[in-house]
Amino acid sequence: MTTTSQRFDSFPPGEAPAGLRIAVVIPCYRVADRIEGVLRQIGPEVWRIYCIDDGCPELSGQAAERAAVQDPRIRVLRHPENRGVGAAVVTGYRQALRDRADVIVKIDGDGQMDPRLIPQMVAPILRQEADYVKGNRFFHLESLRSMSWIRLIGNAGLSFWAKLSSGYWNSFDPTNGFTAVHAAVARQLPLDKLSRRFFFESDVLFRLNLVGALVDNVPMDARYAGERSNLVPWKSLVVFPLLHSRNLAKRIFYNYFLRDFSIPSLHLLVGILLTACGAVFGTVQWIKSVQTGVLASAGTVMLSALLVILGLQFLLSFISYDIARVPKKPIHPKLYEDDLEERLVSRTVRAAAGLEAGRPEDSAYELRHFRISRAPEEIPPCTRYCHSPSYE
Repeated sequence: MTTTSQRFDSFPPGEAPAGLRIAVVIPCYRVADRIEGVLRQIGPEVWRIYCIDDGCPELSGQAAERAAVQDPRIRVLRHPENRGVGAAVVTGYRQALRDRADVIVKIDGDGQMDPRLIPQMVAPILRQEADYVKGNRFFHLESLRSMSWIRLIGNAGLSFWAKLSSGYWNSFDPTNGFTAVHAAVARQLPLDKLSRRFFFESDVLFRLNLVGALVDNVPMDARYAGERSNLVPWKSLVVFPLLHSRNLAKRIFYNYFLRDFSIPSLHLLVGILLTACGAVFGTVQWIKSVQTGVLASAGTVMLSALLVILGLQFLLSFISYDIARVPKKPIHPKLYEDDLEERLVSRTVRAAAGLEAGRPEDSAYELRHFRISRAPEEIPPCTRYCHSPSYE
């Protein structure tokens, strides 16, 4: 029997597995001159395309509507005022989930992302190797020549902050907006709480860590052709670190104190306490020696250094544990199965109550058959991932 992994190892553009619903979300703001070209490059493997006009003064939504005349997959959604790229993506996510998409891909409308990479972005999810996939423009060194040095340095700094705040130490290029997520995982995200502006991608990573989702990276080339960026560099250098610090504090509190309290939690507390005590004690003794003109004794210096060194060792131990704690198993198969089982139970109850056509014993049989067929090799490849009208 063909396993799920074997079935989706090969996913050429335009040949999506039968029944798979891939939705593409495109936030549109000041991209009226580029959006039609982006839409033309999206292959037939995509089931539906959502273009969100985020109060665009250039009427990007009208450009998308012109493309919709030739492509019935396109749906144009509008915000009466500009709410931010994050809010536009959330609007697209909500509509895709209402329409029961299986996988939701997000790309930008400025042409910096190649839509032909959509099959590569989706494939790890279909092979149960990831719950969320994002592009990485820093994998191929040759492609970095088209990126300015300011952008390189800025992205490197933001990437380190994102690793700290999200807990995904193996992830890079956090501001990359080319992403794909399984619909079952997208339903676990608190869409109302996600950042509405350019911090959206980093905020999603933070939320994904809280639900234990597995994140993967797909190499992609950077494409720049004079596009206008709506992100103000100086503002991101000031605001983003503050937002990352907030998410870091929340993640540590949720994962190491609220949901669990173990040895790493103690290492963190002891490390902070020892480092702070050593730094404060050393500073006080240094000020005293300056005021009195008397050098501190060797024992005083050593005591301060010992406290700081021990504190740093405990903190490094905590960081080491945090790095090892990166999710390694996808959660969407279980989420999908639970959702399917819940719908089957509901269908059985409704059939027994005469509220749905069909005999209750038929639905009950279907439910029992599903329960004993949960191993990947026993489930039809498309059942686990693809939209299945028979279960609605």
